[in-house]
Order: sequence, then C-alpha cells, then structure tokens
Amino acid sequence: MSEQCGCDESRQARPSRRTVLAGALAGLAGAGLDTSLAFAADPGYTGDVLVLLSLRGGFDGLSAVVPAGDSAYYAARPTIAVPKTQLIGGGSFFGLHPALSPLLPYWTGGQLAAVQAVGQPAPNRSHFSAMEDLERAAPGTSIRTGWLNRMLGLSGSADPMRAVALGTAMPARVLAGPAPYLGIASIDKTVLTGEQAGRPIAATMAKLYESAPVALKQTAGQLNDALQKTAQLRAAGYTPANGAVYPGTELGAALRDVARLVKSGSGLMSATVDSGDWDMHENLGPAVAGRRMFDQLKALATALAAFAADLGPDGLRRVTLITISEFGRRVTQNGSGGLDHGYGNAMFVLGGNVKGGKVYGTWPGLTTAQLRDGDLAVTTDYRAVIGEILRARCGVGDLSSVFPGVAASSLGLVTAR
Repeated sequence: MSEQCGCDESRQARPSRRTVLAGALAGLAGAGLDTSLAFAADPGYTGDVLVLLSLRGGFDGLSAVVPAGDSAYYAARPTIAVPKTQLIGGGSFFGLHPALSPLLPYWTGGQLAAVQAVGQPAPNRSHFSAMEDLERAAPGTSIRTGWLNRMLGLSGSADPMRAVALGTAMPARVLAGPAPYLGIASIDKTVLTGEQAGRPIAATMAKLYESAPVALKQTAGQLNDALQKTAQLRAAGYTPANGAVYPGTELGAALRDVARLVKSGSGLMSATVDSGDWDMHENLGPAVAGRRMFDQLKALATALAAFAADLGPDGLRRVTLITISEFGRRVTQNGSGGLDHGYGNAMFVLGGNVKGGKVYGTWPGLTTAQLRDGDLAVTTDYRAVIGEILRARCGVGDLSSVFPGVAASSLGLVTAR
C-alpha cells in the first residue's frame, strides 16, 4: 500500500516482504500453464474467511470513532477535533468521522461495528517493535511465529492458497511460520519471472523436482499449483458485482482481489491487506475534504464499501474483516497540528454476521487521571477481540494455540456459527 508512515524510524528501515515458497512468485503475467484446473474448497474448513486489514503507521482511533460525549476530547484537540454536528452514526456518546460516510449503510444496517480502547498489553511507541509484537501476539514467550500462521496451522492444510497476502507491502510477521501461504502483488501479476509462451518455466521446474526430496518436491508442487490456480482466475477475468466501484488505489485493488478469491471457491481461509500512511505527526487537519485525515479515511471507507458491495449479502456472510494497527495516537494534539505515537486505539469489524451499528468496549475516559502516560488507556486486549471472532466464526476451539494465555472477549461482536 502507500508508504507506511512518515517518521524517521520508518524511512530508515522497512521490513522486507516475505512470500511463501522462498519468494518464488513474482512479476508479470505469463503463459504456458494449465488453466483448466477446477477449484475445490477444502471440506475441512467451514468458517468465515478472515480478512486482516493492517492500518500501518499508528491509526488514530479517536478521529475515526469520536468520543463526543467526553468533553476532554475537545479540550485536548482544539483545532483537529471532529465537531459533534459533523458526526455520523447516531450514537449518544460515540460518533463516526464524516469521511466514513461510504460505510454508513453498513453501520446502520448492522454489518459494521467498532471496538474502542483496544490495544496491546503494554505500550510500545516504536513502529517496528510494536508491529512485531502485534503480529507475533505472544509477549512473554519464546514464540516467534505469527498468530495468523498459528491459526492456519490448526487446519493442517498444505495448500498455500488457504491464506493470501495481497498488495505491495505485506505483513511479514503475522504469517511467519511453517503453515504455507501465498504472497502476491495481485492475481493478474502472478507467475514466475520469465514465464512466457514457448518457455514454460513453471512446468519445467515441476518436472525437475519430480525426483527431489519430499520437502523440495512438495514446495515445487505447491508453487505450481498456486500458479495454475491464479492462471485460471486470470483467464476467467473479473467484473465486480452489484455495481461496486473500487477506487484506483492499491488498497482498492487488493480488496478487489480478496473479493475475487472469496467468490472463486478457491478454498480461501484468510487474506491480509495493508493500508499505510497513518503516521500523522503534523497537519492532520479538520474534518473537511482536502485535509489529510479526512482524505485518508474517505479512501479507506470507499475501498471497504466497494468490497462489501461486491461480495453482496451472501458473500459478506462468509467474511469477517478486522482492522488492526500497531498503536493509537496521543490524546492531545501537538504543536504541528498532528498527533504523536500513543497507545489505546479503535478496531473496526465488518461482516455479514457482525452485530454492528455500535461501539463495543469499556471506555476509560480522557481526563488526565484516566490516561496512560498521556494516552488513551487500553481496556480490551486486541487478541481477545480477534479470539472471540476466531472462536465464534472460524471454528477455533483451542484459542491458546493461537494466543497463548489469552481468553476470548465476551463482547458479543458476532453471531456464533
């Protein structure tokens, strides 16, 4: 997606993108693959497709899900607070930023909800360290795999297309581990570099590995299988349904491909997508078009609304999308009209089985005595929120294998299967 954030830490080093099968997938469309392969969903998994949308750079949940009933919010943000008269969503205490208006039908229709004052067990204001902790999700342990990879491992499937990381800036850590997954820029740009008519590199590679040791042969087979499936999708083409119009952004393109996979019957279990540029240390701006936060939120909402429309009611009932970010922002605006790194945050949950139209969680308050070192306090562990969804919608019975030492929340965010 767009640049992760604007601070020095992000500019100095960005994590490299990891993909399944030792980075073997790359580049541009090719030919020479069998496109007659029929997809068959794995009968062993009947849960929702879990879509993880990472809002990288430190999303300001207090701008998106505004605690208008807490007067300290307006005192702390004299030039960037969202006026009560501009809020949408109709809540008595919380309201949504007006730039989220494309999502309002899903909020009022009960498919979109939010959780406030959510976050990690302890503050961490370093982008990379906090994101690593967020995606590893096992503080105090020696576990180094990503939580999503641990969840995928419960299925025992060797099909890398069970989990797909889409876009140009993939979350490396959340999928790190032994369970296979596919990391691609897009469906229409997924073949081996150099593959072309009369030069079928993938087929040749499969032949070469026929007599290789099991581990190498399996990896080559997974690669070839993934290439054939994406070739079939390319050959079929794709037109979004229900009049959905995706914005011409990297996020829009990635979500379009997620919808395409959901509807293809490819056996997708989870997809990850990134959205960057949320690190607004300066010039966040008032809630009007043309200002930084407004335009960022509008782009996010437009892409998500297109995704939901494209899936339609039936497709949306098979999907639960959640947003996460490494940390929230400070409660008080800084001297540059922006917000420095903070702690507590907001999450969004979108899906056909979400009990939407409301804000969940325990509100800690924004007076000085209620803050955590100047930040919104965390009253709900983000892992507990995800755990509730995994248990209710994805069939994960033993949550400890995904989030060690964490119990699922009892917010009632979603209906149980």
